[in-house]
Amino acid sequence: MKNTTKRAYVLIAVLAAFFVGFAILIYTFVMNGSDWATNKANRHLYSDGSISAAGAIYDCDGDVLAKTVDGARKYNESSTVRKATLHTIGDLNGFIATGVQYTYRHTLTGYDFVNGLSSIVQYGKGNDIHLTIDSDACEVAYKALNGRKGAVGVYNYKTGEIICMVSAPTYDPKSKPSDIDTNKKYEGVYLNRVLSGLYTPGSTFKVITAASAIENIPDIYERKFKCTGKYDTGDGTVICNSTHGTVNFEQALNRSCNSAFAQIAIELGAEKLTVTARELGFNAELNVDGIASPENSLFDVSKTNKVDLGWAGIGQYTTLANPYQMMTAMGCIANSGVAVEPYVVDYVQSPKLLRDVTQSQTSEEISLPADVANKLKAMLRSNVKNYYGDSKFPGLEMCGKTGTAQIDDGEPHSWFVGFSQRSDTPYAIVVVVENGGTGLKAAGTVANKVMQEICS
Repeated sequence: MKNTTKRAYVLIAVLAAFFVGFAILIYTFVMNGSDWATNKANRHLYSDGSISAAGAIYDCDGDVLAKTVDGARKYNESSTVRKATLHTIGDLNGFIATGVQYTYRHTLTGYDFVNGLSSIVQYGKGNDIHLTIDSDACEVAYKALNGRKGAVGVYNYKTGEIICMVSAPTYDPKSKPSDIDTNKKYEGVYLNRVLSGLYTPGSTFKVITAASAIENIPDIYERKFKCTGKYDTGDGTVICNSTHGTVNFEQALNRSCNSAFAQIAIELGAEKLTVTARELGFNAELNVDGIASPENSLFDVSKTNKVDLGWAGIGQYTTLANPYQMMTAMGCIANSGVAVEPYVVDYVQSPKLLRDVTQSQTSEEISLPADVANKLKAMLRSNVKNYYGDSKFPGLEMCGKTGTAQIDDGEPHSWFVGFSQRSDTPYAIVVVVENGGTGLKAAGTVANKVMQEICS
């Protein structure tokens, strides 16, 4: 009897171990099956380490950006388009980790948990992906950068569709440079600077400081600020880019007065300024429909004295901004405080012509009170209308802010952030030109060329 009981316990233990192991196997398969199926060792999908069997990728007009022809992956016929869209489409080897060909490789190959890779066997292809990207706009942005490093992003702030996403340096994936890993001009070439870049924001951060002032200083529009070319904080001096004399709040933003905005930042204090920065996406984890989690924009003034807080309020100090976050923040302001989350995959189409369409959604990470956003929108419109000049952005009813971000080495980084307030052209834009110099001359010129292409 005792032997029978022992055997029963042993059998139960063996069965329990079996079912636990089986459950672990199923869980592991569910979690990792797609990665196993699309591993580079799979010769059905890869040739010489490069993906070859996959669905096509199209831009918003149906132009082919990448497709498989006779077992080989081919890109668009235009070398300029190939360079301009490289960081969105991605390379064949997965070095550009934010590219569609890498992040959506399971979708492109048609893998699913139930049927595996049967689509490749049955139809000879996976799923096609249609993007929101306009390759013509990307081509204009690439040409406008004119060989300079930087980033250009544009999206529809009503729908969330990303129209343009260009990063430089880039290269032609059809003929990858042999010296790409040693030539300095290709430094950071695998980085999508729109999604993964971090830059000192310079005066574009004054938009955040202005928002905080509108929200927290009741009489901010009645205030006057005296600028003598510098502002003495009591424990250090903030230098202005000019001597502006006596200016009001709107004029201070128009003329990008460091003295006024340093004073405003110090009056607000670290806590209130940090809250507003967080409302507009700093220190927040953002997403791009499965493609990437952009680098977090960073704002930390927890240990600042007055002069450091003054510099932080004008976009210097240790503050770092991500172009994607700044673009989305502009969309939030343009859309009366509601940020629609940007996305780049419009829909996925299976060989059976079934569509999986991306649904736009409101960002949970970026928002502003509507009255604050609308007042800020009016100030950004004033910047263009009364200071930069509408002639710099003809026909666009542009709202925006430039930035000339001082860095340790070389010329300043040039920024432009803004949006068109025309109801028929609801597009927000961010441009960064590395070492480009002044914001309006470099980044502002790029922004106008791209917006004219998109809004025409």
